[in-house]
Amino acid sequence: MLLGAVSLSHLGPSVLLLLQLLLPPASAFFPNIWSLLAAPGSITHQDLTEEAALNVTLQLFLEQPPPGRHPLRLEDFLGRTLLADDLFVAYFGPGFPSRRFRAALGEVSRANAAQDFLPTSKNNPDLHFDAERLGEGRTRLVGALRETLVAARALDHTLARQRLGAALHALQDFYSHSNWVELGKQQPHPHLLWPRQELGSLAQVDDPTCSDCEELSCPENLLGITFLTSGYFGTHPSKPPGKCSHGGHFDRSSSQPPRGGINKDSTSPGFSPHHMLHLQAAKLALLASIQAFSLLRSRLGDSGFSRLLDITPASSLSFVLDTTGSMGEEINAAKIQARHIVEQRRGSPMEPVHYVLVPFHDPGFGPVFTTSDPDSFWQQLNEIQALGGGDEPEMCLSALELALLHTPPLSDIFVFTDASPKDGFLTNRVESLTQERRCRVTFLVTEDPSRVQHRARREVLSPLRFEPYEAVALASGGEVIFTKDQHIRDVAAIVGDSMADVVTLPLEPPVVVPGRPLVFSVDGLLQRVTVRIHGEVSSFCIRNPAGVCQDQEEGEGPLGHTRRFGQFWMVTMNDPLQKGTWEIQVTAKGTPRVRVQAQTSLDFLFHFGIPIEDGPHPGLYPLTQPVAGLQTQLLVEVTGLGSRGDPGDPLPHFSHVVLRDVPKGAELGRVPLEPMGPRERGLLGASLSPTLLSTAGPFSLELIGQDGGGRVLHRAAPQPCSVVPVLLELSGPPGFLAPGTQAPLSLRITSFSGPQDLDLRTFVNPSFALTSNLSRVRLEHNESAWGRVWLEVPDSAALDSVVTVTVTAMGREASLVPPTHAFLRLLVLAPAPQDQLAAPAHSSGPVLITASPDFLPSTLVTRGMAGGGLAGHPRWGTVGGVMLLLGLSSWCHNSP
Repeated sequence: MLLGAVSLSHLGPSVLLLLQLLLPPASAFFPNIWSLLAAPGSITHQDLTEEAALNVTLQLFLEQPPPGRHPLRLEDFLGRTLLADDLFVAYFGPGFPSRRFRAALGEVSRANAAQDFLPTSKNNPDLHFDAERLGEGRTRLVGALRETLVAARALDHTLARQRLGAALHALQDFYSHSNWVELGKQQPHPHLLWPRQELGSLAQVDDPTCSDCEELSCPENLLGITFLTSGYFGTHPSKPPGKCSHGGHFDRSSSQPPRGGINKDSTSPGFSPHHMLHLQAAKLALLASIQAFSLLRSRLGDSGFSRLLDITPASSLSFVLDTTGSMGEEINAAKIQARHIVEQRRGSPMEPVHYVLVPFHDPGFGPVFTTSDPDSFWQQLNEIQALGGGDEPEMCLSALELALLHTPPLSDIFVFTDASPKDGFLTNRVESLTQERRCRVTFLVTEDPSRVQHRARREVLSPLRFEPYEAVALASGGEVIFTKDQHIRDVAAIVGDSMADVVTLPLEPPVVVPGRPLVFSVDGLLQRVTVRIHGEVSSFCIRNPAGVCQDQEEGEGPLGHTRRFGQFWMVTMNDPLQKGTWEIQVTAKGTPRVRVQAQTSLDFLFHFGIPIEDGPHPGLYPLTQPVAGLQTQLLVEVTGLGSRGDPGDPLPHFSHVVLRDVPKGAELGRVPLEPMGPRERGLLGASLSPTLLSTAGPFSLELIGQDGGGRVLHRAAPQPCSVVPVLLELSGPPGFLAPGTQAPLSLRITSFSGPQDLDLRTFVNPSFALTSNLSRVRLEHNESAWGRVWLEVPDSAALDSVVTVTVTAMGREASLVPPTHAFLRLLVLAPAPQDQLAAPAHSSGPVLITASPDFLPSTLVTRGMAGGGLAGHPRWGTVGGVMLLLGLSSWCHNSP
């Protein structure tokens, strides 16, 4: 359906609105893709959020032409589905990865959907504009937007995206849950983001709003009212006489007179009594979401907004540096690499957008330094000197944990040290944090564990003392490279190589087996393939599909250039590479390590989720890792489809996913992938059975498919996954933390795979007081335990700072059950009424105010209910809906 321009005269005369809306005849406000099983053809919160973000990104690209490239033209996008990959190709050119941008959009979308699942938000009417709490809903909405701005300015973009998702969920719910559409409104509410303005005429407690409706579809149940109302959901708060219900399958209030409801969440009358108005509600919700993104762009500026959504192909640069007296060469190597990266990439699309530096020694570590300014980073790094200490071990993992808490997701972290860790007890928590953050950690260690150094030691050190580094590297998809001082500057060049956003190619087998070659596939979308071999190697041969071999001799060879630094070889292959199957034959003592990496824009993201069929709405509850005993959905997003070469070539196609044991590489199973929506979106899904996920150790994910010419495509996830034994959920108040207050957090732990005896431990960074009423729990199969955690925020807590709370569930005593971790990020702000953000001088824009947090439930164990709402095999629906809306940034400067 093609609609004409929508009247938005209240936005100011300078607003140019170009609108093209392609929506199915009926659409949606369910959480995410899984919701389409219940209401096919619907548009979800996820769709609305991503479409709005893409529209504002396109507007930014149109207004800020790329350096050295032709400006984008609006007419090139009219009539087309707006895709992140296409935007990146048009703006940055072919070959620049959109993976981080897609991941950032996913963070916002999943945070949006989580509002319907988290125990602290799913039944709170203030967060969904339910129960006629419209004023309270607006307070929470603008509060969440204000928290988004503060977190973004503090460079904690993960927390900013979480708060943005919560804000957008509420904003979109307003148009589905209230009667704004039924009142005949054709544009977003003019004052919803402006707290100084009145919302309009609101229904009072004694005003009847709905008549009784016995049918699923209730087109005429609203009384002839002219004031704003919204439906009641469930029993908290209870529905007064004469008031409207939310309505639908899950709403218990809809069976109480007046029956029925008014929500426009989906296409299904079984869920949405006003389903016939869903198209109008979706259109207004999308317009309002674009307004919210444009407001954030106005407040943050283009560079700040780009960092919020990672609108760049570049990664961050994150260093963890041992600063003891023996580290002079290593620190100099880090400085040289950082300087090279900054100077080489300044002003280019690959210039790092975020810098992190964490020093450590013994007994100290930190403080963490974060910035988006390369000159500030270089100045801070240049001031670090190797002083004092000189003994072993050091506080390496504590510093690495601090770096992980401040490094953006999908980043590389480089650790320079010549000592083993003193804080090895943190190994499992750091492993889990690397997987939660999807960060790859590489250790550059200038001490070979097999030899004795002339370094002071306060204790006899185990030859296995570097195992914590090996464990963290394995969990994160990184590596540990041992070298010597005289080689560290050359070996450190891998920092620059990794910053090029490389992918690791799957090897078969993944580890060296004597007498057996390592095999990998090269396709036409790979460039700058690099082979790294590390160990006591006597010989190796890299053989291309034509049988041409290159050995360990340094210098130029028939296939590429070989460099050697002690026991470390780096072979850079010549482009273009011959497509097909390549082999590496290695002869060595011990177990050498081989890694093949390449640059490519064709990659993938993956997520896990549990189908939820009860609660406010059906949807897919997101998981960081799969949970033992649960039927789990794997969602795959293929990125870089827009860089496939000739746009007329057929799209690459991925047919199945392979799960492999890590590190040995034994195949655990292969599962077919089903497309979810149009192929150009690159969305795929697979159902993973509990049997398939019964492995106790880590496993890797590999995608198998074909390119447009029918040749094999093989991609591996950058880091392995782990099956956690229990589902551990930690959620906080929907608002901020105020200094001098106590914040209650909600904790739930559920077992789906048999009896569990667990101890629970809590940790907070920075070191605020933290107490819990749930320290031990025994769970039977399909059983949950609930508890509270109280966080004491001192008067001295820094405003606009981030607090990270970690809860760990561990098997008692000698249990073989691996620990499970839950991480929660919270923001410290000043309380209202001081908590206001003044509008810029050129705008009479909104002042954003935050409300106080809710209290949470006490400890509760629920037997036999944990798996009641979990579905088995999905039937994937089609995601529909495209919208193109431009010219809204001026709205942020011209609103009344």
